[in-house]
Amino acid sequence: TASFSALSDMNFVDAPEVAVSDAFDGGNGELVKTEFNGGQATVNIRIRPDIYTELEKKHHFQHFFFRSSVKGGEGRSVKYAIVNAGEASYAKAWKDSTTFVSTKPSDPQSWTRIVDTQYDASTGHLTWTHKHKASGVYFAYFPPYSYERHLAIISRCEASKDCTVESLGKTLDGREIECITLGSGPSNCWVIHRQHPGENMSEFYAEGLLTRLLGLDSGGSVDGMVSKIRKMYTFYIVPSMNPDGAARGHLRTNACGANLNREWAPTGEKGSDDYYEAPSLERSPEVYHVLKKMDETGVDAFLDVHGDEALPFNFLAGSEGCTNWGPRLKALHGAFLASYERANSDMQRKISYEPDEPNHALTNICSNQIALRFDCFSATLEQPFKDCLTNPDPTKGWNPARASMLGKSVIDALAYIHPYLRDESEFWTALPSEDKYVRPTNKYN
Repeated sequence: TASFSALSDMNFVDAPEVAVSDAFDGGNGELVKTEFNGGQATVNIRIRPDIYTELEKKHHFQHFFFRSSVKGGEGRSVKYAIVNAGEASYAKAWKDSTTFVSTKPSDPQSWTRIVDTQYDASTGHLTWTHKHKASGVYFAYFPPYSYERHLAIISRCEASKDCTVESLGKTLDGREIECITLGSGPSNCWVIHRQHPGENMSEFYAEGLLTRLLGLDSGGSVDGMVSKIRKMYTFYIVPSMNPDGAARGHLRTNACGANLNREWAPTGEKGSDDYYEAPSLERSPEVYHVLKKMDETGVDAFLDVHGDEALPFNFLAGSEGCTNWGPRLKALHGAFLASYERANSDMQRKISYEPDEPNHALTNICSNQIALRFDCFSATLEQPFKDCLTNPDPTKGWNPARASMLGKSVIDALAYIHPYLRDESEFWTALPSEDKYVRPTNKYN
């Protein structure tokens, strides 16, 4: 929707006129009102919630992406306030968050962070100021990855002689669920991205991974590690699990309000009032079709790529709570992360979610279900919305370029653990000490 407002106090004849719009791919941000006090213009914005989630009994929201046009305000600092930030899904995560700004939204490198962004828990407002040099400017929680860009990377893959692109099925809104298959190795590696549509960094990660594996930026030429790993694995890569939610400007859900990362298995007792069937063609066809294909191919290694609102780190959430967690999976997790950290210091091992207690994993969460279903290395990879504290950069912070680089770097870690994926010996006794599993914590201050 588009909204227009003259400033509410019309005694100020020089008050600029503000127009706010989110009527574009991935847009979310509605104008509530514009105020003018003591020479300061304040534009109040409301984030539009996702569709109601039946399983979780709530409306998720946190993602925002909108355009603001200020007529007569060139050269003037305007304050913006997200007035329902305190009601967001992860309100505490606003602390230390910084809003992105750009005048060229389709250019990922054009986005920079507004370092004076502040969250006031007492009012529930997220605020920042911006000096308008151009009439129109875009603000976002994280730079957008548009459906147009998604189709462009799919087209580039289709033009490559080294992969095949197939549709595994369609979403509720009729979009294709594309899977890129490449490599000729005996081990099957699946990497899926963007189950939660507002986590745009996950598809930038996918773009980096595909670019390196296929040499998309080098005329099809690939480095030596890629040549080796394409003989180790057959890759199945889904760049976007939730294109409907992405286009609609949702944070976590698809077109009907399903949180796809809670749709990988039924919950509750069958026949009981709280029984929830999943996945289903009616509610979560994205998961249904991908899981069906996984059952056909088998899975030896798996990553589900996300973004996390709260923790200012890249990290891995493992399958510690699964009933099959033991020395083998523990060693694979430790060796993978240690190798990843060596390949790219933006990854680290010490900070993550607190691991599930033994035998208490939620099996409707994707990486847990895959770990159990295929008895394989399986993890959720999270990237920060905030600055990345392992290598801080306040102005750029964690951004699309670095997400893409992290996607390229994962190839080294996957190659490192390949010999051990289905090794039935006690291989962990021979691994170097630096590959040892580190039990993480969410405490970092």
